[in-house]
Amino acid sequence: MSFLSRLFQRRDPRDTMIPLYNAIVTEGRRPHWYADGAVPDTLDGRFDMIAAILVMVLLRLEGEADLKQESVWLTEIFVEDMDGQLRQIGIGDMIVGKHIGKMMSALGGRLTAYRPAMQPGGDLRGALARNLYRGQAPAESALAHVEEGLRLFRAGLDNMAPDTILSGQIPQSRIS
Repeated sequence: MSFLSRLFQRRDPRDTMIPLYNAIVTEGRRPHWYADGAVPDTLDGRFDMIAAILVMVLLRLEGEADLKQESVWLTEIFVEDMDGQLRQIGIGDMIVGKHIGKMMSALGGRLTAYRPAMQPGGDLRGALARNLYRGQAPAESALAHVEEGLRLFRAGLDNMAPDTILSGQIPQSRIS
């Protein structure tokens, strides 16, 4: 890249959110969710787990009025990643948009379900059974594992400064 092209190139402001997005994906792929939490180790299961972690981060960022744009950028990066993942597994251009629409609807549904579920007295287990496990609730111990992990993860987020979260330094739900 020449000096002039670097000088006049516009940077995508969403790039600042990539470390956070990568940390979310890393957390959503931790083996304990699948082994101890019985989240299905399938494309859908991985999507659901990453979406659950993403929602916890988005819910934390909702509490910061000046971070609305960062939440939008984070969601846009998620959509672009899912688009790329679908194309990589061979979904054609004509169908990708429909799948992305369903994924965005699912993400919105999870925000709507997990927001009250994470409040004191909220029914996180019920929300997990419906959303993460798609109505096929696992054994009680697995459900308890995921509930505890998500609650610990969210508590860790609540105790972190927003700048720390935005830098991609998020808590680990458990060491596995």
